[in-house]
Amino acid sequence: MEAREELRTLPKDLAVKVARHLVMAGRLAEDEPEQSFRHAKAARRLASRVGIVREAAGIAAYHAGEWAEALAELRAARRLGAGDYSYLPVMADCERGLGRPERALDLVKSPEAEKLDPAGRVELRIVESGVRRDMGQTDAAVVTLQIPELRDRRLRPWSVRLFYAYADALAEAGRESEASDWFARASAADRDGETDAAERYAELEGLEILDTEEDEEEASGEVRSEEAADVHVEEPAEASAEESAEEREPDPVEASATDIAFRPAEPEVLDAPDEGAPEAPAVFLEPKRSDEERPPAD
Repeated sequence: MEAREELRTLPKDLAVKVARHLVMAGRLAEDEPEQSFRHAKAARRLASRVGIVREAAGIAAYHAGEWAEALAELRAARRLGAGDYSYLPVMADCERGLGRPERALDLVKSPEAEKLDPAGRVELRIVESGVRRDMGQTDAAVVTLQIPELRDRRLRPWSVRLFYAYADALAEAGRESEASDWFARASAADRDGETDAAERYAELEGLEILDTEEDEEEASGEVRSEEAADVHVEEPAEASAEESAEEREPDPVEASATDIAFRPAEPEVLDAPDEGAPEAPAVFLEPKRSDEERPPAD
């Protein structure tokens, strides 16, 4: 809503162009950060005096790893009244990226940090932990993340990042057993697979993660190849003149299994299928022969 209000101060045609660039910058931020940054810079060229545009340019620059430009844009956004305290962790992380840990800690300890919401405070702690590690203060990096949110039994939007950062700090401090436990927790909480917590856990435990989907595809391919080989490897032998018609006539039980393999089975419905159940894969089994299944002799 605030973005719309700010863009309404521009001429209509210009506002439309700026809005399009901002939308594209937001959509591409995660997957194509460089392209996202180009769109943000295009919007900035068109409306450099609009705070929300400078804010978007700062976030896009951050995702693209342009730390200095991200800092400059976010500071400009705050001067123009658009930026708030929620981007303080981003600014501190930019200082860290520029190799200025002391400045990053100044932002962490600033009065504005006290005005952050819970999510912002957690993010700032994660940044601070990283700064401590950069300075060689591995034990302090661990202690920094020992906050009440770490022991929260309910999953929060920040839980995965907090668990992972804590596990990473423990690993760097040489506390691998504890790190393994927290990587496991991070993996369990990471339902969208945004981190490599599972891989880090497996590495610490000396385990090997198998790609089950790929294995299943390979296995199914091998099964299909074997089935195809079984079907086509034996050519039907030419019947000799001595063979009787009774010997050449296939057994009714064997014929039914062969028929299923080569053509659709006769429409026979034994039980009405459950419409809500998923379609199960067809499995062909060799029927057991018994005297009861054979047709009575004439």
